[in-house]
Amino acid sequence: MHQTFDAALGINLLHANQEGADHNRTHFDEWGITCFNVMSSPGAGKTVLLEKTLAALKDDLKIAVIEGDMTTELDADRLRQYNVPVIAINTGRSCHLDSKMVAGGIHQLEHQHNPADFDLVLVENVGNLVCPAEFEVGEHAKVALLSVTEGEDKPLKYPVMFREADCLLITKIDLAIHLDMNIDTIVANVRQINPTVKIIPVSAKTGEGLAVWFDWVRSQIAKKELEVSRIRD
Repeated sequence: MHQTFDAALGINLLHANQEGADHNRTHFDEWGITCFNVMSSPGAGKTVLLEKTLAALKDDLKIAVIEGDMTTELDADRLRQYNVPVIAINTGRSCHLDSKMVAGGIHQLEHQHNPADFDLVLVENVGNLVCPAEFEVGEHAKVALLSVTEGEDKPLKYPVMFREADCLLITKIDLAIHLDMNIDTIVANVRQINPTVKIIPVSAKTGEGLAVWFDWVRSQIAKKELEVSRIRD
C-alpha cells in the first residue's frame, strides 16, 4: 500500500521528533528531573495553574519552566514573578513545541544553572488541542487541561489529547453552575477515550481541587526519585 508524500513526510517528522524527545528525556533522567508537558486549548488555564503550582511548591521543590508561546513572553513574564528560572520559546507560526525547541530550552537551563539541582521542569505548550499531543518533548507525563467553558464533547472531538494524557485537570469548575453542562458527562466522555487517566476537577479562583493536583505532582516526583535510586543502587 503506497503512502502519499504528505503521509510519509508526517511519519518522518514524528520519528525525528521522537528521537529528539528520547534524547531530552535521557538528560532529564541523568539529572533526576521529572518533566511534565502541560497542554490545552488557548484560555483553558495553563498559565494560572502554573502560577498556583509555583506559589505552592517552589519553597519545597526546585522548579524550572520552559514556556512556549507563538509570539510573546507575556506568560513567561507572569511566571518569572515567582523567582524560578523561566526559559521562553517563541514558536512563530508553529502551533506546538517540538523536541528540538525544548532541547534549546534545556541547553539554556544547563548554561545558566546546574540541572541536577532541579526536581521538576514544567513545559507549558502552545495552546492547541491537536498537535502538542502528537509531538513529545521528553516529558515523563502529559498533563491536559479542559475548561468547563469548552463543553462536554471536546474529549470525543479531539481524542488524541485525552488519550495521551496521564493527568487531566477539568478547570474553571466554579463556572459550572452558570453553564448548561455537566462535569460528570465530561468525565464519562474522557473515560471513553482514556479509562485510566487521573482526573482532577479544579478551580484556580476558589482553590478547589488544587491540593489534589499538588499531591499528584509530588507523587510523580517521588516516583522518579525512587527510579533514580534503584538505578544508582
